[in-house]
Parts: sequence; structure tokens; C-alpha cells
Amino acid sequence: MTVLFRQVYTYDADAPDARTGPVDVLVDGDRISAIGAHLAAPGARIVEGDSRHLLVPGLINAHFHSPANHLKGAVRSLPLELFMLYESPADPALTPTPREAYLRTMLGAIEMLQRGITTVQDDAFLMPYPDPQIIDAVASAYRDSGIRAFLALDQPELTEAEKLPFTSELADSTAFHQPAPADAGRLLDAYDHLISTWHGAADDRIRAAVSISAPQRVSLDYFAALDDLAERHGLPLYAHMLETKVQRTLITEQPRFAGRSVVGFTADAGLLKPHTNVIHAVWVDDGDLDAIAEAGSTVVHNPVSNLRLGSGVAPWRALLDHGIPVALGTDEAICDDTVNVWTVAKTAGLIHNISGLDSDEWPTPAEILHALWRGGARATRRDDLGAIAPGMLADLAMVDLHAIAFTPLNDLREQLVHCEDGGDVVLTMVAGRVVAEHGHVTAVDEAALLDEAREVFAAKAPALRAARAGADKLVPAYQHIVRRAAATDVGLSRWVAP
Repeated sequence: MTVLFRQVYTYDADAPDARTGPVDVLVDGDRISAIGAHLAAPGARIVEGDSRHLLVPGLINAHFHSPANHLKGAVRSLPLELFMLYESPADPALTPTPREAYLRTMLGAIEMLQRGITTVQDDAFLMPYPDPQIIDAVASAYRDSGIRAFLALDQPELTEAEKLPFTSELADSTAFHQPAPADAGRLLDAYDHLISTWHGAADDRIRAAVSISAPQRVSLDYFAALDDLAERHGLPLYAHMLETKVQRTLITEQPRFAGRSVVGFTADAGLLKPHTNVIHAVWVDDGDLDAIAEAGSTVVHNPVSNLRLGSGVAPWRALLDHGIPVALGTDEAICDDTVNVWTVAKTAGLIHNISGLDSDEWPTPAEILHALWRGGARATRRDDLGAIAPGMLADLAMVDLHAIAFTPLNDLREQLVHCEDGGDVVLTMVAGRVVAEHGHVTAVDEAALLDEAREVFAAKAPALRAARAGADKLVPAYQHIVRRAAATDVGLSRWVAP
């Protein structure tokens, strides 16, 4: 398919006012083929820009968990370790059917495409374990929606007692010693299915990734096996690291870490690599940042999720000062309550202003936009995403500059970060195909899918309420862990002073 955008502005990070144009942009197949004046393309679909629209690279959601897409607004703000009890309670009644998995995945894909988010890295926790039929359902939703997706299986294989500190202090820790639902062998079989069936599917719009969930949640043998898959197939590897203060206390409270943070532990094992996405990196110190920088890993910053869960504020300026690439992610819908990278960008542009640093050290809009697009591309291991130029993938969003957010147009970078929320995206293109227009996804019957999702998940609500009531009995034990960690001196703080 050939599409000609006529008389549009294009986002240009190097231009003084961050745009060039009006110009014509020709898309041939899945790539941008030419940018210039008065381009001709017989037979092409013409999209008129009328010198009032801006083409930006499609936004990249560099960290996401699709299985909670149907749970927006369902759990009050709590620390991560407590939040997870209610987010995904272990109850057989909640095991999804393939159709449920398809629908909940589609909810997120629709929401993203409506707002010009064209790429997502889905670190999917498929409870109780990743069944091939559920993997297929998730990947099929991404294929059918038209979005570009990287899909990993976020599944721990150790017990809670091996993952958490202070469990020896609990009066009854029986529940913390239960084995994980799937062992490493079963999880590797699931990866074999994912990679052999879906890696490179839909004309390479769907790719596999691998996920250890977090270094404290897996054995080194399983971690190494996934790292080997990443090396052999050229995949990103997702690893939550030092999201919470609880995780910082593992340095002294879990013998296997032997005085090292999970970042140091990973680096010492030779498993911190350029393909590693270090997710969150809130409770890091300079030694951790040195290790991440030396490895060439990318940090994925999720500031809205970190606020929702009270995890703390990541050290933005220190990350950049160490030369660490930074990308932006929403995390899951249940702890952002939307799947909107625009609002993540705005939060990233604001939260670090209360760091106590001199104002010259606060994030600039140019840095935020670089993280959004080029940092996101780096996280996915693709260098043909995140910019508008001939030869780049035609993953694009067209924004109306005559909307309130840009009227009057004072500073494009500032207004993209601080004013735009995705509501002014009038067209979304992925791989050269228009997949959303005027606020609605065109690749699927959006209205019918939303109607079905309302019915299906309303029927599931009683089982979810029962499972959460059952989780209540575990709260005192997890609350003890969270409060013990909060009272522990770890030599740094990422919380805003009361």
C-alpha cells in the first residue's frame, strides 16, 4: 500500500523549533520512502495535512503488562507487594479462557492505537502459567489490532520465601514456601512455543521477547537460559530491578545476594547486557548505575506506576549523567489506570522537579521526547523506529496542531510534553497501514469488541471479588514485610519527604 501525506509538518528533534515543513511524506509498503516538496504517487491514498497537522513517530510503550487491561481502577493505591495480592490473586476460578485473554489484550491495543501509540513491549504474566492457547490468544489480538508488539512471558519460578525479605520473622510462613505454578522446564517449553509460532509473525510486526520478571524471582540457571534465548534470537530481555525499597533490602536479607543489590548480583553473574531492559530502577545507587551503564542496558522509566504504588522517584538526572539510555512505559493498566504514554511523558517531565536538584538539572522536553521515541526504540532493539526519515518504519501518528493543546503554538516540544494527551491524534499508522482514524481503530470492529468485553468481564466480577476476599488473609504478613523494609536504613531514599 502507498500513502502520501501532503503538506504536513514532521517532528524533527534537530530542528530549532522541532519540526520541518510543510512537506510531503511518501510511505511505500511498511517504510517511509521519501520526504520532500510536491511528491507524486499515482494511485496512492492521499492524506491531506493542510499545513495544520504534525506527523510524529508512533509512540513506544516500552513497559506494559496486558493481563490487567480489564482491571483499570479496580484496586486502590498500595505498595507493590500488597497491590500484587489483589492484582492477580492465585485462584483457579480466575484462569482465563482464550477468548477472555484475547479480549483483555485487545482493550489495551485499542486504547493505545487511538492515541498514536504504535509499539508495545508486553511483559505478560499469564496466570497461573503461560498455556500455549493463552499465548496464542494474546498474540492474535496484537496481530488483529494492527499494533506492533513484543511479547514476553513474565513468570517467576521461585517461592515467595526466596523472593522476599523478612519472611523468617513471620509467625506462619507456610504460604511463602509453596512452589511456583510452573517450573523452569515448563516455562522454557512455553517460550519455545512463543518464539517458534509468533516471532516475526504478521510481516514481522509481532516479535517475541523474554522476561525473568525480576532477578530475585528466578534461579540463575533459568535466567541464563532466557539470556541465551535473547542472544540467539536477538530479543530484548525484561527485568524489573529495584522498583521498591523492599527489593533494596534484599542486599542484606537474602543470603544469595551476599551484600549485592539485584543489579550488582545480575552484573556479577554476567547477565546484565545491552539487550536488558532494566525496568523501574528506582532504588538504585551509583554502583548500580555504573553497572547498568557499563553493560549498555536500557532503563525503562514508569513514573505514573511508581507514584500509584508509592515506589518512589527514579533518579532521572543521574541516569542521564551516567549515559544510560532511558525509555518510557505505562506499566500495567491497573497501576496507571490508562494505557497512555503521553501522560507518562508529562509525569516524567514534572515529577523530577521536586528532586531538590538545581532547576538546570530538571528534565527538558527534548530529553523526555528523546526517551519516548529513541529510547523506546533502543529498548526494543530496533534502530528503524522512533524517527521520521526515509528508510524508517512507517509507524506514525498525525496530530492536529489547530487543537486547543497547540493553540497558540508557542513551543512545540513543551506542548507535546505538557499539553498533549493523545486526544488530538487524528490518524495512527503502523507498518504503512492506517489502523486508527478520528479516534477509532479501523482494523477491527471496535464497538462490538467493547460490548463483548463489558459482558464477559461483568460475568467474571463475582469470581474476582471472591478471590480478593481470600487474599485478605495474607495482608498482615505482606504488610509486615513492607513496613520492616520501610523502617530499614538502606543508605538512600527515593521517597519525597513528608
